[in-house]
Amino acid sequence: MAPTALADVADDHTLGQHLESISDAIDDVNSIKYDTKSKFDAAKDKATFRQYEDACDRVRNFYREQHAKQTVAYNLAARARFYSASRTRPRMTIWQAMEKLDTLVDESDPDTSLSQIEHLLQSAEAIRRDGKPRWMQVTGLIHDLGKLMLFDPALGTQGQWDVVGDTFPVGLAFDRRIIYPDTFAANPDTRDPVYASPLGIYHAGCGLDNVMLSWGHDEYLYHVVKDQSTLPDEALAMIRYHSFYPWHREGAYRELMADKDHAMLQAVQAFNPYDLYSKSDDVPRVEDLKPYYMGLIDKFFPQGELAW
Repeated sequence: MAPTALADVADDHTLGQHLESISDAIDDVNSIKYDTKSKFDAAKDKATFRQYEDACDRVRNFYREQHAKQTVAYNLAARARFYSASRTRPRMTIWQAMEKLDTLVDESDPDTSLSQIEHLLQSAEAIRRDGKPRWMQVTGLIHDLGKLMLFDPALGTQGQWDVVGDTFPVGLAFDRRIIYPDTFAANPDTRDPVYASPLGIYHAGCGLDNVMLSWGHDEYLYHVVKDQSTLPDEALAMIRYHSFYPWHREGAYRELMADKDHAMLQAVQAFNPYDLYSKSDDVPRVEDLKPYYMGLIDKFFPQGELAW
């Protein structure tokens, strides 16, 4: 889809509705398998977050396209577009970005009556109720803001497969522990002698900071905030890796980890339930909570406006 056409679709909210439907289906498939020691979700029946069978066809078709198209070449091009000196980066505060994201879906999607801001506040409030640190609360608040990439035609976003979904490294053999691994057969990198080798373009112990993860809203947000906030490394890892299920849940790619990554793994595993399981919580009152979270935003984003 051409960038101008994508912008037109985003303007009439159709793309947003489809995107959130796919994103929720992927989250729900993941929620059935994953558990943790967080407190807020202790009484929840994880199996009630839509059944795997109901989402299976949509999710499988989504991953078939994603796995065919997330190549090294595409990822290099996506990062080049992001960092291009010719791209005029939109400037917004965090709260303005939340309000912008709130326009992505005009009508309620079929699975939740919540707005984007309400979902972000649900995640942040669950973290807050569990007594987690303020930097983790603000991480919950912003974790989905990478979907703003849909509003920037210069990024060349193509719709869904390069926005949402589980993430994985490119530039080495695709691990069998990635969801639906057989669908990678259509990816041309599987026929490249370097990219299809066990370590590919990397070396053992290189560290995940030096690994290129599949491009999407998590990777985009990580690149936006890593140099424009005072968030600690653990928060940046939560943003970048919380969809990296082959790593943090299935135990893949351990050979790439540096010493730092072991602490980052614990952080990501601590964060994930607050995204997956907070959707059934009470609807937050945005105006009541806004002053508290504006204070957190000012603390961790002291420059105000960010270049997106």
